[in-house]
Amino acid sequence: MLVELKQLKQPPVTETDRRKIIHAIIEEIRPNLQRDGGDCQLIEIDGNKIMVKLTGACVFCKLSSATLEGIQARLVERLGEFVRLVPYAGAAKPRH
Repeated sequence: MLVELKQLKQPPVTETDRRKIIHAIIEEIRPNLQRDGGDCQLIEIDGNKIMVKLTGACVFCKLSSATLEGIQARLVERLGEFVRLVPYAGAAKPRH
């Protein structure tokens, strides 16, 4: 079992690669949201906390929490670490 866990563990991701992966995943998701009249904007990356702002139809959508969970799961899978996706309710800030 220990050997299997070591094989599943991914090598550490550099901070630059980590940011690129986060940006790429958000960009992958956006066309699907835009097709339904919504959008998702990356606001800030602060350690393991990733803040995003849902806009348009996503703001009042009953499935927005499921959308956020799906994005978070994809981030965790690609990064190989736990991250927390946090919805941001204020005015949009510049991306980091």
